[in-house]
Parts: sequence; structure tokens; C-alpha cells
Amino acid sequence: MNSLRLYRRYCAASIRSQLQFPASFVLLSIGQFLATFIDFIEVWALFRRFDQILGWKLGEIAVFYGIVNISFAFADSISRGFDVFGVEFVKTGNFDRLLLRPRATALQLLGYELRLTRVGRLLQGLMVLLIATRIVHIDWTFGSVFLLLTTLAGGTALFVGILVLQATLAFWTVESLEIANTLTYGGVQASEYPLDIYSRWFRDFLIFVVPLGCVAYFPVVRLLGHSDRLGAPVWLMDLSPMFGFVFLVVSLGVWRIGVRHYTSTGS
Repeated sequence: MNSLRLYRRYCAASIRSQLQFPASFVLLSIGQFLATFIDFIEVWALFRRFDQILGWKLGEIAVFYGIVNISFAFADSISRGFDVFGVEFVKTGNFDRLLLRPRATALQLLGYELRLTRVGRLLQGLMVLLIATRIVHIDWTFGSVFLLLTTLAGGTALFVGILVLQATLAFWTVESLEIANTLTYGGVQASEYPLDIYSRWFRDFLIFVVPLGCVAYFPVVRLLGHSDRLGAPVWLMDLSPMFGFVFLVVSLGVWRIGVRHYTSTGS
């Protein structure tokens, strides 16, 4: 059985398991929708008070918000295994069982659980993005649609990469450090606004260290038809979503190093 077919089976089993309790699934999904909806109300309130931030209007910020939250919803739904890795696998010794199976550990963790409840965040992000694109009047051509899709894919890859690195810390700390959440949930919130409103050191961190700007700023500026205030050329804005995949590949390389240093709990 090839890896893709095995992953499909993992997903099918997870979906069947969650749909055994449809009321719970619906309520949790609604909760996700409302939680992210309240987040956007905060953004709306900010712009109702100040109208604009360094020339950026609410409709443009909503495009950033929608794209980032859609990407994170996809990543969060497929990476549950990495999110709970320290507690569920390292601390309990269950990771030993994954090592004994003739499949990559990363694949097994990706198949640990497909969280359907993240559809709430996904739908809320889609709703915001659809409304925002009507407000800012994006010119939808084949190129802009392709850029949007690659941006969503690159953003998903990058957030999965962050969660992989968070899980890798557990090889040395047993439990994933809460500080890692500053790169996941904190990264989502930081990416909901344009990079040019931040200080230079923070912009550089979001471009060269954890390249959230490459999947949530440069391509969005390109979609909006703006020239980049930071001076990025057009070709870089078109290619920048690919850095999300590069980050994921690097994260998986670090993961393999962590696996080689893993020491069983012995339980």
C-alpha cells in the first residue's frame, strides 16, 4: 500500500469516528466559527475607530485575514498528531509503536486525526475573503486565481512546518513548550496585518526566519495590485508562496534529526 492510499485510509477512519457524534461535531464547528468571528469583530472595531492604518483599509486587511485563516484552518485540521505529540506520544511512550511500523513517522502523525471541526474556522475565513474581494475589487484572472491557490497551499505548508518544529522540541523537552504557540497562533494574528506596519526587526523575522510574510504578505500585496512598500520585486511576490514548502521541507529535516535522538521512556 502506497503512502497516499494509506493516508486516505487514515483520514476516512478519522472522519467516520468523528461523525459517530454528529451533535458534538456541529457544536464544536459552530464554536470554531464564532471564536474566529469574534476575532474579526476586533479588527472591524479597530478600523471603525481609526479608519485606516498607514493607508491600509479594512477591506484590504480582510483579504490578509481571510487568506491566513483559511491556510491555518487546513494546517490545523491535518496536523493534530504533531500538535499533541509531546503529551500523547513522547510522554506516554506511544511513539515507540510508531517506530516499529514500516511507515514514516511523519505520515503516521499526519494520519493521527483529521479534525473536521476546523471547518468552522475555514468557513469563517472563506466568508471574510469572499466579502473582502468584493469590496476591494480584485481583478480575477487565471494568474491571480493561481496565485491565490498557491498562497493558500504555501501557507498551509508553512503552518504545518511550524507545528512539526513544535513537536520536534518534545524530543528534548518531553512536552512541547507553550512558547512554540507564539509561532502558531501568534503567527496567525501577526500575519493578519501587512508587514510594513511592524518594526524592522520583526519584519525581518517574519521574512527570513519564519517566512510568514512570504505566504501572507507578498502574494496578497500582489493580488491587491499594489506595489510593495518594502521594495520587493514582482517576480518575488509571485514566487514567495513557494517558501512555505521550503520551510516545511526544512522542518521535516529537523524532525528526522529529532527522531534519531529520541530516547524511549521505557514504559
